[in-house]
Amino acid sequence: MRGVIVRCFGMSDKAPLNPKDGHTPGVSEVSHDLRAVRMLRLQELRAAGHDPFQANWEQTHTSAQAKALFVEGQETGPEVSVAGRIVMQNDMGKSCFIKLLDRDGRIQAYVRKDVIGDEAYAAFKKLDLGDIVGVSGTLFKTKSGEISVRAQRYGLVAKALLSLPEKWHGLTDNDQIYRQRYLDLIVNDESRERFQLRGKIVRAVREFLWSREFSEVETPVLQTVAGGASARPFTTHFNALSCDFYLRIALELHLKRLLVGGFDRVFEIGRVFRNEGLSRKHNPEFTMLEVYQAYSDFRGMMKLVYDLVQYVCKQALGGRTKVPRPSGGEIELGGTWREAKYKDLIIEATGDKDWFTRSRAEKLAACAKLGIEVNPAHPDFAVTQDVFEKLVEPNLIQPTFVTHIPRELCPLAKLTPGDTSTLDVFELCINGQEIAPAYSEQNDPLLQREQFTQQVGEDVQKLDEDFLTALEHGMPPAGGMGIGIDRLVILLTGASNIRDTILFPSLKPAGPAKSEPN
Repeated sequence: MRGVIVRCFGMSDKAPLNPKDGHTPGVSEVSHDLRAVRMLRLQELRAAGHDPFQANWEQTHTSAQAKALFVEGQETGPEVSVAGRIVMQNDMGKSCFIKLLDRDGRIQAYVRKDVIGDEAYAAFKKLDLGDIVGVSGTLFKTKSGEISVRAQRYGLVAKALLSLPEKWHGLTDNDQIYRQRYLDLIVNDESRERFQLRGKIVRAVREFLWSREFSEVETPVLQTVAGGASARPFTTHFNALSCDFYLRIALELHLKRLLVGGFDRVFEIGRVFRNEGLSRKHNPEFTMLEVYQAYSDFRGMMKLVYDLVQYVCKQALGGRTKVPRPSGGEIELGGTWREAKYKDLIIEATGDKDWFTRSRAEKLAACAKLGIEVNPAHPDFAVTQDVFEKLVEPNLIQPTFVTHIPRELCPLAKLTPGDTSTLDVFELCINGQEIAPAYSEQNDPLLQREQFTQQVGEDVQKLDEDFLTALEHGMPPAGGMGIGIDRLVILLTGASNIRDTILFPSLKPAGPAKSEPN
């Protein structure tokens, strides 16, 4: 179409820069330095008496709310006031179409010189892609069938001095996506929708637990003892108390203190910190849900987590229980979930019904034949756990409760009646990773002390004497469960990397040397 200029995401005017002595160049004299172009437009707007950074705009509707008001068959709809970032400009000389991006999506506005006036239109022509504006006017439908706003007035509320990434390629560099998440959210619809869905998932989790009469609490992030899990903590120094503290690695031990205090149903959604490696499945700072219910056990937690996931699917996914896998196929979260004992899965994976009666040396030799790399210094139970992590867990795609794990793997759970080599524990595995572990909680203070002190290896939990003192006052029998919120979001959104579910993941400081995990 003759006389039409269309600009989308980051496309902008590019004119030669050749400033003369003592002369401030106009926009037409500025080169490919897009920021310089925008700075000059900013100066021109201010010189004309326009404030490009307003305190507010009276927004009456989001894009989706405005579109929902339009009634088919009407020539003109109701008046609305919308606001958002300009992501498309279609300049036709004396009129212009723009598209605004807000939290709900995009809405088109039609601006005409003869409607808003010469002066306002002249200022309007100085707007750039990425500028944030408000538009007020009546709704109508274009010849192409798009519901739009016929502008009666507009206002520039925030000038963008830097351009957006180019529309057709978007933001594809992972390092830039994670470092400049704000740009990712602007130009990548999938990312924005994923994080909006994350918020709905967390809200649904809370609503479910509130409906079951669980009390939501907050426990300390800074702790004198890093307990509740086997993990390396972050250490910090508390100046006022003149001693070292740890960022918590789990929520468990303080929540169990509340069981002692009479909070029969309690949960917390909070950040935990583990000073360990970065991977597609692990970020050192992540969000954990922990739930404890008195007069329950690990079987009660099975029912609870199943019901919770069904509720989240209903509320956040619109009732959909099938979720996509990044590698292809689907996971069915409805129906009946499989239950299998840890020992049975190991025997099935190794093809050796006598695995648990064999010596450590025989197990190491079997691992070599199976192609499993194992640290030869690992104790017997850790060798078996290597088999589980490399041969079993990756193949548990559909929801599976793995029950009765070896006693050495968790000092905070009750031993299985009739088999003291295992624990009354399940690990819920979906899509090849653990989503939720749960226990029948150990409430015998003497046995708890014994289980703590029997731990071996570098990840031994420090003895929390105050927690043991609390147990000696009496803790009711209870079931407890943890869910990694980030992993739950990965599962429900079909993301392939935990960093795609965390708005601002842990990254090495930007610099000349860049070494981030894949």
